[in-house]
Amino acid sequence: MSSPLLENKDYAAASVFTAENLLRESRRQKSILEAPVPPICVLDPDGDVAEYMLKSGQAILDPAWACYHTKLYAFDRDGMRFGIVPYAVGAAFAVLVAEQLFVSGCQLLISITSAGQITAVQPPPYFVLIERALRDEGTSQHYLSPAPYSTLSPSLRDHLGRDFCAISVPVLHGATWTTDAPYRETASAIAYAQSEGILGVEMEAAALYAFAEAKAHPVVCFAHITNQMAQIDGDFEKGIDQGSHASLEVIAATAKRYLR
Repeated sequence: MSSPLLENKDYAAASVFTAENLLRESRRQKSILEAPVPPICVLDPDGDVAEYMLKSGQAILDPAWACYHTKLYAFDRDGMRFGIVPYAVGAAFAVLVAEQLFVSGCQLLISITSAGQITAVQPPPYFVLIERALRDEGTSQHYLSPAPYSTLSPSLRDHLGRDFCAISVPVLHGATWTTDAPYRETASAIAYAQSEGILGVEMEAAALYAFAEAKAHPVVCFAHITNQMAQIDGDFEKGIDQGSHASLEVIAATAKRYLR
């Protein structure tokens, strides 16, 4: 059977509707002055890192961010300036925000999303630098022609390196499964993911990597493996301040490796 999701796609064509024009109109309507976002930005779908930074007085609202749907907060860490956008959950929303961040001055985007464990390599919580993501969502199909996976840029992967042992939290490397439907994670779908050597399931990475490849933007995605899909009591424990300290370590280490 045919599907509109896979038909009538011209991957080389420019979009009539653009992030630049949307932000132009938002700034006009809201009387927002045009100014760049911080050079390194973070997507925080769960919102835990942003909430921690705000409660501890380490982040402030960025008044120049003109997105209709989100807020961006700015903070400093290890001599670097960051922007962070919480609650952009799911492939479509994450890429919508990513498009707007890069036309607003972002030079590196880091996504850290909570993920369910697929292959039990060790007890949660831990992080996975996502090197490839199974494209079981719709957004990536609008940026790249159909294929099983989208991937972290090979040059960016090599630049980041494989050794994150200088930080206090485990960072593994591997594949994830990106889904649009978290409550359709069936036994057969999980078994297939396990047969592919997939470590976790999340909702953004495949689309973000497809966008990154299509638009030639640097995007790095991490899965914070925090749960076993609520199959056990006491699941979804991330650590101190909902894992914010560990996530900030990963964010800072990634930014330093990118900038070096």
